[in-house]
Amino acid sequence: MTLEEFSAGEQKTERMDKVGDALEEVLSKALSQRTITVGVYEAAKLLNVDPDNVVLCLLAADEDDDRDVALQIHFTLIQAFCCENDINILRVSNPGRLAELLLLEPDASPAASEGAEQPPDLHCVLVTNMSKHVGGCQQRKRSLIHIHRSGRTLP
Repeated sequence: MTLEEFSAGEQKTERMDKVGDALEEVLSKALSQRTITVGVYEAAKLLNVDPDNVVLCLLAADEDDDRDVALQIHFTLIQAFCCENDINILRVSNPGRLAELLLLEPDASPAASEGAEQPPDLHCVLVTNMSKHVGGCQQRKRSLIHIHRSGRTLP
């Protein structure tokens, strides 16, 4: 490994850390303002009714989900719709971490109680338009858009 390769690897890691921090801040603000929609079907309903108000679409899948054909079809359709409506898309490869950011339990155990609700479907998360007074989020959103355009996924 050359010094240039090592340096490029460090820069990529730093950049991904910044994107992770930006995503964390955007999700935190969106949670506090209740501008998050969680779930593939809920997202599809919102995209059908009010696509102009959606600013970010997170598609989360781990290695097991990559083999789920139905989920991949949903992802393809959601991505196509988002591209057609100029909605930013970000792929997330760790749904457990996304659950932590959304203040949800990533591995909720249904055996804990007979009538327990199933954990929310985190495969698709939409962030709708936040109020104008969130000034610091605009720069973070621009960072996320830049990563979206470069086609990278978050760890």
